[in-house]
Amino acid sequence: MKKNVLFAIGLMLSATTLAQNEVETTISGDFVSSYIWRGQDLGSVSLQPTFGVGYKGLSLSAWGSVGLADPADTKELDLTLGYTIGGLNIGVTDYWFNAGLDPNCRYFKYDAHSTNHLFEANIGYDFGMASLQWFTNFAGNDGINKDGNRAYSSYMEVVVPFKLSAIEWTATAGAVPFATDFYGTKGFAVTNLSLRATKDIKVTDSFSIPVFGQLTANPCSQKAYLVLGFTLHP
Repeated sequence: MKKNVLFAIGLMLSATTLAQNEVETTISGDFVSSYIWRGQDLGSVSLQPTFGVGYKGLSLSAWGSVGLADPADTKELDLTLGYTIGGLNIGVTDYWFNAGLDPNCRYFKYDAHSTNHLFEANIGYDFGMASLQWFTNFAGNDGINKDGNRAYSSYMEVVVPFKLSAIEWTATAGAVPFATDFYGTKGFAVTNLSLRATKDIKVTDSFSIPVFGQLTANPCSQKAYLVLGFTLHP
């Protein structure tokens, strides 16, 4: 009897190990009524696809945004390399926008003073009940501070997930610690107070669509936004 139990446990552990060692792939797309990022308005109705791969805590992902209603809306392509171990996560993101220092919007132009790329490093920890994140721009088309120097623009936030009435919620509070025109701040400022609710809408027995609503306020800019969106994924 013991041998059978141990054999069954061994199979379960082996299956768990194999699952952890498998390459994970992410393919999805969000449709949003407006593109709100860290309390900033970056565009109206947008399509935002995601493609990523992960293995043993290491991940590489691509994320983009393109306006569907206004041709002048932000077009964006971000590449992120990240690593997670336990609750700790670190990463580097290469943001590219269709507006910046290069009037020709060339993706492969990386010159320090004439690029539309922005490079950001992040570190954070997920405590379960809440997660903390810190982000800092370290190269590329960053903002400037009150003295006209590179600001090394930074942003920090705390995210608290919870469940209420069978709906998944997240509450976010984000702030900019230093002066930078990248976030439009003159010093420490709270720029993002958000509440987001997500509900899976069942279409068939094997397919559902997550629908979400988000209310965001930016006390620094005195702006508020209400966003509705949904996610498509295999």
